[in-house]
Amino acid sequence: MSIKTIPNIQLIEIKLSDVKVGRIALTPDNLCAFEYDVDYLRTGVSISPFYLPLQAGVFVSKRDPFAGNFGVFNDSLPDGWGSLLLDRYLTEQGFNPHSLNTLERLSLIGKTGRGGLEYYPENNIILPDEVIHLDMLAKEAEKLLQSDYTGGSLELLYRYGGSSGGARPKVFVKIEDGDWLIKFIASTDPDNVGEVEYKYSLLAKACGIDMPETKLFEGKYFGVRRFDRQNNSKQHVISAAGLLNADYRIPSLDYSILMTACLRLTRNMEEVYKLFKIMVFNVLIKNKDDHAKNFSFILIKGEWHLSPAYDLLPSNGFNGFHTTTVNGQGSPTQKDIMAVAQNIGLNKQRAKDIYEEIFEKCKEVR
Repeated sequence: MSIKTIPNIQLIEIKLSDVKVGRIALTPDNLCAFEYDVDYLRTGVSISPFYLPLQAGVFVSKRDPFAGNFGVFNDSLPDGWGSLLLDRYLTEQGFNPHSLNTLERLSLIGKTGRGGLEYYPENNIILPDEVIHLDMLAKEAEKLLQSDYTGGSLELLYRYGGSSGGARPKVFVKIEDGDWLIKFIASTDPDNVGEVEYKYSLLAKACGIDMPETKLFEGKYFGVRRFDRQNNSKQHVISAAGLLNADYRIPSLDYSILMTACLRLTRNMEEVYKLFKIMVFNVLIKNKDDHAKNFSFILIKGEWHLSPAYDLLPSNGFNGFHTTTVNGQGSPTQKDIMAVAQNIGLNKQRAKDIYEEIFEKCKEVR
């Protein structure tokens, strides 16, 4: 069988809320070169303030950690489960996924990616929605994780999950009045992982953590309302990995660095307190898979905010340690938590009160 090729793409145009943001090309070394649109420079907001400030000129990416891509655009590409889906689907359709460059992969995402950025020309293969049967999709996802998977509903899985990240199988679907992300069971998960994540999402809300709406669909599938979709519009979101050019596959951050970035970006100490609550909660429930893509920032009416929290449940992390360290420690104590609070300038008594409140509410799960 001959290998199909995607039409050669020399330039990708980027839009946000139907406004042209800029364009990306590749250098001879396959590094991304980005330039803001002239009109956007007059009226827009930087889509990645630390690495793509709102100014004229061409920005050229570094090779690492995103294979020559900028972090903000890498956020749009699937990783983990979504990457598996995309590569399997391309192979089934006769393409060689390993031959695709960054521009070609962004064109496949088009306007279906996470967040608000859209990429043109688009070459995605999204068909009209149909009735969603979660049990069927869950079974197909389970089969796909087996090495001998052939056939099945790969096209359907790709349609609903091709731009998702993280290791667990998941799909993006419209249900009644909203856009939802629904997770299935991975081969290493306990059978009740959906119930577990739902329980911890309610606990996080009880601890005063800003969480999206969550539901347990059909009594077993954990779902979370997408915060990058509000009032039928797309919101621009950037992960901490994309913002800081941090490798999310390995330990690359400390909460002190993350909170400093939060303060610089949002210019609002209340946003830092929100992040402090998440750090405390992660430590107390032993959520050690707190990597750089599990924190994000959202642009609302031209101002940056810490996004609602997500992926909050006990996990092993990197070799049993927190992937994002606390005061340099992978197995942090309360003393380390308070040291981070002091270093960023949080009020000592308020930080202590937050810790004690979350500690009390999390007693039953420790």
